[in-house]
Amino acid sequence: MKRKGSGFLYAPAAGMLSPRGRATARPLSIYTIPPLPLLCTLQATTTLAYSLCHSHTSPVRGDQESSKRTLASMAAGSGGIADEKAPEAFGLSRHAPEAAEEEHGGGGDSSVKSKLSGFLWHGGSAYDAWFSCASNQVAQVLLTLPYSFAQLGMLSGILFQLFYGLLGSWTAYLISILYLEYRTRKERDKVDFRNHVIQWFEVLDGLLGRHWRNVGLAFNCTFLLFGSVIQLIGCASNIYYINDRLDKRTWTYIFGACCATTVFIPSFHNYRVWSFLGLVMTTYTAWYIAVASLLNGQVQGVSHSGPASIVLYFTGATNILYTFGGHAVTVEVMHAMWRPQKFKSIYLLATVYVLTLTLPSASAAYWAFGDALLTHSNALALLPRTRFRDAAVVLMLIHQFITFGFACTPLYFVWEKLIGLHECRSLCKRAAARLPVVVPIWFLAIIFPFFGPINSAVGSLLVSFTVYIIPAMAHMVTFRSPQSRENAVERPPRFAGGWTGAYVINSFVVAWVLVVGFGFGGWASITNFVQQVNTFGLFAKCYQCPPHLAAPPVPLAPPPMAPTPSMPPAMSFNATGGAGLFPPVPAPAPVPSPAPSPMMHFFLPHHHHRHGL
Repeated sequence: MKRKGSGFLYAPAAGMLSPRGRATARPLSIYTIPPLPLLCTLQATTTLAYSLCHSHTSPVRGDQESSKRTLASMAAGSGGIADEKAPEAFGLSRHAPEAAEEEHGGGGDSSVKSKLSGFLWHGGSAYDAWFSCASNQVAQVLLTLPYSFAQLGMLSGILFQLFYGLLGSWTAYLISILYLEYRTRKERDKVDFRNHVIQWFEVLDGLLGRHWRNVGLAFNCTFLLFGSVIQLIGCASNIYYINDRLDKRTWTYIFGACCATTVFIPSFHNYRVWSFLGLVMTTYTAWYIAVASLLNGQVQGVSHSGPASIVLYFTGATNILYTFGGHAVTVEVMHAMWRPQKFKSIYLLATVYVLTLTLPSASAAYWAFGDALLTHSNALALLPRTRFRDAAVVLMLIHQFITFGFACTPLYFVWEKLIGLHECRSLCKRAAARLPVVVPIWFLAIIFPFFGPINSAVGSLLVSFTVYIIPAMAHMVTFRSPQSRENAVERPPRFAGGWTGAYVINSFVVAWVLVVGFGFGGWASITNFVQQVNTFGLFAKCYQCPPHLAAPPVPLAPPPMAPTPSMPPAMSFNATGGAGLFPPVPAPAPVPSPAPSPMMHFFLPHHHHRHGL
């Protein structure tokens, strides 16, 4: 069954009603199996994944019961928005075996395995969504915000963070409203999404048509592609401050191979424990930067001249635009929730928490180092190396690894739908099919290793449209008619002025981001990006690496000589002539002389001679 006008990227979910009226239940789904662990050294996690992969529970009865409940809820006019404790009624039947087992009071080890698996992997609550949003919103960009403050100045940096934080929360709210509208309309038409992950371009297709779908797909995929590139560049930049024996390009090779293991994570349901750990790591790093900067104090001769030029000013502004525009995965996170209608306030709460991390860390680092940050886009480069800084680097590496998976997972879904493997039941087949997505990310990270400037370029050219302009315009066009506003699933809040206020806010968002973000920001960020290319070149081996000071030449050790009567004890004050008891000779003849005593290397000035080299 193929919906007209959707092209090959739309595939109805298995489990829908067949033309003969029978519910087609599928065997064991990939989503009932937890992902392979990202860190293979965690033996307990590996054991848990192995035991869960060999469970023999059958989801057939759960799927049939789920279909009955879904149809009954839609017949009652609920639109399929189910209770949070019954996730299978909202099209998440991949968790039906666990739910059914708990409902029947399954016993023994299988019940413990199911509960432990659900606690670690199967996240769908509002708390899981909050952890995902807060963890994904600030990753490596946390380290570049002091760099943006040096470009903007202290006051402008703080104001832009507050402004774009509110703007990003509003557009995330619009995306959630459009998702609920699309989901409700489709489920009223008895479309089942149990084995199909809804994405942003499909929401645009269902509400506005294929042209909107194509534009949204192009911008969203390109943004996520370069978002993954930025995470990979950040990994190489951070690890260099712990181990500089390898250059950053070599570290990019290594971490590209490590990040490729994210192909084994099936969906955003399986990021529960990783999102929590990622937020803890980000919190530690942010407060470490703030406290360490304050304790270190202002460096000698510090100056705060920002903004120094209009190019740097708008470059820093677009980096902050990128910071609070990390909701390109909003639809996928909502689809993983048991009650997606709760998401509309989740992103705002996540933004408030993120501001408690970004404002203190960026302000303290700029206060301490000032204009020195203009040549050090990574704030960790200026902090003294301690065990606390090394811990922050390691934690950020793990968190960027997690964020790489966040950015890549929607790309994996798009690629699976393109090649027809989105509903494949084999984890290994899907993982192998996803690998080609990682290759261009790896290659682009090697070409453009410009940690910091690439954030601003992506923010101005891609984020401005993907998560600001397109959602605002789509909301206005979707509800432009009185009938659509009357039948809307969710109306704009009263404090925003209802429909009129929503249209005014959306118009302001489109105009501001189009002129300031895309226009001035695009010009400034591309100008700065071109300067980096001209300075360091493409395929830069080690971007912004400090020059290694050449070590002084090590003197060649003289061969040991047995003491002779002609060599008196080392008590003279002239080691050039060889005879320690004689006065210095003004112009010694260039004749071979015995090697000086080894004690003179320690007590007398040493003159470097070239011994035939």
